[in-house]
Amino acid sequence: MSDPAFFGYGSLVNLATHANANPLPARLAGWRRVWITTGLRNAAFLSVEPDPACVIDGITAQVPGADWAALDLREAAYDRHAVTVMQGGTAREVAVYQVSPHLRAKDRAKAPILRSYLDVVVQGFLQVYGETGVGDFFASTSGWRSIHDDRADPQYPRHQRLTSSETALVDHYVQQITLKSR
Repeated sequence: MSDPAFFGYGSLVNLATHANANPLPARLAGWRRVWITTGLRNAAFLSVEPDPACVIDGITAQVPGADWAALDLREAAYDRHAVTVMQGGTAREVAVYQVSPHLRAKDRAKAPILRSYLDVVVQGFLQVYGETGVGDFFASTSGWRSIHDDRADPQYPRHQRLTSSETALVDHYVQQITLKSR
């Protein structure tokens, strides 16, 4: 990759969680977001897995100082893969991070999703893609499971404050997910 960049599909879409240069909307075909569990954390987090029928939105951003080691450290549980995204009608080669298969827990539904993490992701999609993008995020993500409400005492280290309308939007989609799983 001559212009080292990565594709963010979860919390990295929220530009308040990082200072990587030149963040731009992008689309990745052939992959799906999925909530996964590892033995490294007590909560579920997002990864991607191949899915030829799916397209996900996210952002690309430059790797600061082309220092892949620093970005790899932030994404320690993930393996880096070269992928091609579409950005403004142009194909671009970037990296995407996928949780290492050997780290995935066998019982994928065991650990809950932290609401503080989900809040950050949804806020980012709302800011970059609007309410339609939030709906697309929920539709193109699988592995939904229980959600631990930690808003009063956020456990996610890069949590953000949400407005009342952002909170209501997250809660609306969480309710829809809960209704579907019954």
